[in-house]
Amino acid sequence: MDLGIKGKRALVCASSKGLGRGCAEALAEAGVDLVLNARGAEALEATAADIRSKYGVSVTTVAADVSTEEGRSALLAAAGEVDILVNNAGGPPPGVWSDWDRDDFIAALDANMLAPIALMKALMPGMINRGWGRVVNITSGSVKAPIPQLGLSNSARAGLTGYVAGTSRQVAQHGVNINNLLPGIHATDRAASLDSGVAKAQGIDMASAKAQREATIPARRYGTAAEFGAACAFLCSQHSGFIVGQNLVVDGGAINATI
Repeated sequence: MDLGIKGKRALVCASSKGLGRGCAEALAEAGVDLVLNARGAEALEATAADIRSKYGVSVTTVAADVSTEEGRSALLAAAGEVDILVNNAGGPPPGVWSDWDRDDFIAALDANMLAPIALMKALMPGMINRGWGRVVNITSGSVKAPIPQLGLSNSARAGLTGYVAGTSRQVAQHGVNINNLLPGIHATDRAASLDSGVAKAQGIDMASAKAQREATIPARRYGTAAEFGAACAFLCSQHSGFIVGQNLVVDGGAINATI
């Protein structure tokens, strides 16, 4: 399918690896020029070089922490006008309700709610003026089915979801569509880290730890960054103009819900 976005310009956050990179690659394959962001410069430059050689699109890199005002300022200055924004950030650490104090919540809100909102506020006026734009926020399946040990993430990402629910319905009339992607378990470094923790805790090998989690997924496997990226690229395409303020779960059926 021709996504109809060749020549558009996209800013993809946390895109040096994992799901962010999957989104960046899918957009590059559709002919979109990229602004890639991550905190680690080395991995970011390697990803950018690979995408340039594979797809022949323009790739600008900005190594910065977008949870800070300084990082966002540097990113926005380099990005200029963009047609597509993909917000993405790693989640805060797990724990239990008694572990977290105000500073922990503020850090979670800065990374997973306030930073995406700040980027939307900075970039959507240009999209509105041009009469077209797409925003995809990578959140978490915990928005739909809260994960007890991820209380910080549950809180911050739910706040972002509420903001998007209202804002998306205000800007849709201008051709700007905002939607959220809710990932389940995908074969990324994050999944490997979690499997490693389970393996150590239970005294089993990594393959067994992975098999345990795969058994909880109706698809009986982990997702791939490529198929997640394809879902993102579709939401960024010309074909998604009537999809407004939605939360698309990409989890192999792991969340057991009717709606």
